[in-house]
Order: sequence, then C-alpha cells, then structure tokens
Amino acid sequence: MDAYLAIVSKREVRAYAARALPDDAVRRLLEAGRVAGSSRNRQARRFIALRDPALIERAAQTVYAHDNLLGAALAVAIVIRGKGPTGFDAGRAAQNMMLAAAADGIGSCPNGVADPEALAALLGHGEDEQVATVLSFGYPADPVDAESRTPEEWIARAGRLPFDEVVELR
Repeated sequence: MDAYLAIVSKREVRAYAARALPDDAVRRLLEAGRVAGSSRNRQARRFIALRDPALIERAAQTVYAHDNLLGAALAVAIVIRGKGPTGFDAGRAAQNMMLAAAADGIGSCPNGVADPEALAALLGHGEDEQVATVLSFGYPADPVDAESRTPEEWIARAGRLPFDEVVELR
C-alpha cells in the first residue's frame, strides 16, 4: 500500500475480530518500532509484547479506555527510560508500528496509561523505566479497505480542522 494512503486512511480500531495475528506480521510491526529513529540514537525504549489473552485483559484494566484492549490479539507496551525526548521517541516507534500494521490490514489503537503502578506490577519493568503508551493490535471486527477511496476522500472524511487553520505557510 502507498505510504501516504496508509497515513491518511488510518483510523483507530477499538473492536477486533477473534483472530490471531500471524507471527511474521507481529515480527514486522515490532521491527518497524525497533528501527524508528531516536534522539542521538540512544534507543532508550523497549517493547513488551503481550499475546496471552489473560495478560491483555489484565493490561486493559490499567489503561484509560479498557475496551480498546479487550479482544485485541496483541498489546505492546512501549517502555522508556532516561532523560531527554524519550516520550517523543516512543511516539515515533508507536506510529511506525501502527502504520506497519495498517499496511498488513491489522488495526491498532494507542492507549494512555491510567494506573502505571498496576501496569508496572504486571509487566515487571525496571524502576528507572515507565510505560509511555500501550498499543492494541488485531484484525478489525469491521474491516475497511483503505484503497476503496482516494487519499483526498479519506482526508475529507477525517473530521479534522481545515488545513488553513492548522498549517501556516510562510
């Protein structure tokens, strides 16, 4: 799929089909996150991937919108450490993973952490680390064909502020 079309057609998926993700698709989306750029190439992030439905259900109780994780085939916690723009770097990795997933017809949704202590107890990450976000992945319960519309049609349907209100060209 064209990268621009993948970007403009991507929508958050919050309801997933009861279908496992193939190992190669999971590997591709995790590799997409791993190779994302990072400030001064510190790579101060790692990923904890949950495939066990019981663990995903427990993780769901630690994010703001529990239903976003329930039914997902995969949840990925992006764990960051250190000082500097590590949250920004986590965002870069998250977007790479979500776009790689979209290219494979896999839906995703970023989730904010509401209970970091409970999530830390579940994941067992280090005291010097924190979870920036938890991504949910799975085949959409209601799949959408990104190529069914042009990029311009997707943009028109996005419900975003008009271009001229967001962008100032000088």
